[in-house]
Amino acid sequence: MPEIHDLHTPVDVSIVIPAYNEETALGNVVEDVRVAMNPTTHAYEIVIVDDCSTDGTAAVAQSLNTRLIQRKMNGGSGAARKTGIRAARGKYIVMLDADGTYTAADIPKMLDLLPEWDQVNGARTSEQGTLKFLRVPAKWLIQKLAIYLSGVPIPDLNTGLKAFKRDIMMKYLWVLPEGFSCVTTMTLAFLCNGYSVTWIPTEYHKRIGQSKFHPIKDTTKYLTTVIRMIMYFNPLRVFLPLSALLVLLGVGRGIYDHFVYVRLREGDILLTLGGIVIGVMGLLADLIVAQGRARDEEI
Repeated sequence: MPEIHDLHTPVDVSIVIPAYNEETALGNVVEDVRVAMNPTTHAYEIVIVDDCSTDGTAAVAQSLNTRLIQRKMNGGSGAARKTGIRAARGKYIVMLDADGTYTAADIPKMLDLLPEWDQVNGARTSEQGTLKFLRVPAKWLIQKLAIYLSGVPIPDLNTGLKAFKRDIMMKYLWVLPEGFSCVTTMTLAFLCNGYSVTWIPTEYHKRIGQSKFHPIKDTTKYLTTVIRMIMYFNPLRVFLPLSALLVLLGVGRGIYDHFVYVRLREGDILLTLGGIVIGVMGLLADLIVAQGRARDEEI
């Protein structure tokens, strides 16, 4: 079905493309999306969110006859994505980057998995980013942490090629950060709240233009995002292991000190009490999360 340009004509899919200084790649990306989507039965729109680009990104978007939304202030990749989600008219949203890295031809395959799944992600088969010697091990460690904390296998945590149900994502816009870690948060928000998430393999290409990824700053944000998301939705996965570790250390030291020094020392008691306090904090945090979910279900 051809692309819908009339805002009064309903669409079922919104293709959201956040863009910041991507004038050299944007035309190719839009063309690839149209080639992939036109043969399908989906009524779709293409929404380009220009995050205050300083080059000709907005002009290129206008020349492509897409739906262009221009932000008043530069807010980052996450801010542009949230703007696009709010503006999207389709019940399903597909999101990909404007730099030519993702394979638009896979979008119909992802849409075929909706509505059976709540979110479908493209799992990249290679790493084409800059500074691979830093990115690869950092992503691997953060991904393993996310798998442990969420309890779900995650083949690609921070992929930018996603298809999901808009009504579900709208409930979690409040937790999405403004930067690159937004896509990680989208995945974890669904996983941690019991929604179905799956992945399909997708080819990843070398980007067109200059990367805006900052290895140290953005990797740190990815790490803190994973921990923060689990704290929001499943705090016991963080608190209980830490509590158990401190209690075991305290008890173990206490037994050792009892036989070696024939008395307990202050450190033994502090470790044990600290572990108990953290455990209680985790239970209280879990109770607060459960109450919040109960209120959401009532609404």
